[in-house]
Amino acid sequence: MTHGRWPLAVTCLGLGLFGGTAATQRLVGHPADPPPVVVPAPAPAPAPAPLPGREWQSYSAVVKRVLPGVVCIEGKGRAKRPTGEDTDPGFGSGVLIDASGVILTNNHVVADLESVEVTLHDGRKFTTADIRRDPKTDLALVKLEAKEPLPFLDFGDSDAMEVGDRVLAVGAPFGLTGSVTSGIVSAKSRNNLKLNTFEDFIQTDAAMNPGNSGGPLVNMDGKVIGLTAAIKTRTGGFQGVGLAVSSNMAKKIAADLLKNGVVKRSFVGVAVCDLDDETAKRSGAKPGAGVVVTKVGEESPAARAGIVAGDVITKVNGEVVKDARDMIRITTTLPVGDTVDVLLWREGKFYVGKVKVEEERQALKPEPVGPKAGGVSAEAAGFVVTDLTDDMIKLRKLPAELKAVVISAVAKGSLAEKAGLVRGQIVLRLDKSPTTTALAFDQALRAASIEKGAVLHVMKANGDVDFVLMKLK
Repeated sequence: MTHGRWPLAVTCLGLGLFGGTAATQRLVGHPADPPPVVVPAPAPAPAPAPLPGREWQSYSAVVKRVLPGVVCIEGKGRAKRPTGEDTDPGFGSGVLIDASGVILTNNHVVADLESVEVTLHDGRKFTTADIRRDPKTDLALVKLEAKEPLPFLDFGDSDAMEVGDRVLAVGAPFGLTGSVTSGIVSAKSRNNLKLNTFEDFIQTDAAMNPGNSGGPLVNMDGKVIGLTAAIKTRTGGFQGVGLAVSSNMAKKIAADLLKNGVVKRSFVGVAVCDLDDETAKRSGAKPGAGVVVTKVGEESPAARAGIVAGDVITKVNGEVVKDARDMIRITTTLPVGDTVDVLLWREGKFYVGKVKVEEERQALKPEPVGPKAGGVSAEAAGFVVTDLTDDMIKLRKLPAELKAVVISAVAKGSLAEKAGLVRGQIVLRLDKSPTTTALAFDQALRAASIEKGAVLHVMKANGDVDFVLMKLK
């Protein structure tokens, strides 16, 4: 039995070793189970971008700063239109520029008025007859007698503004006081629009309408960079083009009016026109390189310097003169009493005229506003006429040979407005006199009977002629 069991034991041992070996091989050769996959928690959603600051969402901070310095101006005794009527109700705007009660506005807002009623944003009212005007820039000052300092706005630098800068226009369109509109600077240094003698306009798309005139155009610091003055329109309402007198011009004019009561400008004593190609060819001058002298005043600085009609002026005091507007701008800002060089082209040669600048004579003796001997002036009647230009004729598709004047401004509550005259109307005759130029119109108006009034022959849009009786008292 012992011998019989030994082979069995060996066999079992062999089987055990074989099985262990086989099992070991299977355990060693089997790849290890992969570690459990750890799924990361989802990343938090990115925080929403912050909204723009309030200064981008609202102009309220600027408006709160500006509104107390903006006023409404109304002429004493000026007729008001019915409530709700969609026309200019006879209001104008203004901006306080000094705590003592100095208000800057447009001349056409106060041109025909002896006194005005001024309403502040807080409802306080003042009446004053202290009105100082400068029709050549369409600017005016109104001075209040205030017992305590009033809120006012500072001037900004209009030259520092760039096209695209945001601006606000504040005023009383259609008598709706405290109205604010927003826009941008659309263009700078607009001139030669034949609205005023001296022009430096900022163009903006901030909405302006009748009644906005005289209100401020402000930057985002709440500083005055312009004075809203006019709109370019074919409908009488806003069409996206507003014009504001630049603050740098307005600031200087306001200082002169406050100090002297009038604007004192320098005087040279020449009338000039643009140098066209034909005139340049005849004179041998370079086209567009100066202006042609058409008239020299007697005993004027220019006459004493030897300047004569037909001379081409190319430089004044070292500054290049490109056109007639340039000539006006340069000569009226020359220092009074200084002697300046005027570079002339005459008969194929350059000459230098030595001109001693004087003070503008009209500024020394300003003409009184109101009726005058022999009739009434256009300013006293409350409107302005200008010559009908070739550009206007083309724009309106009028006969090329037409010689007339166009009404460029009508003051609220004036004799002209009461007669039904409006801006843009063409006047062919006054009584029996053809009004081929603004000068001829003024002479005819002064010759008209104050008792009977003046009959204006006005061209309507369809070409027909209407007759308008304007009372002169």
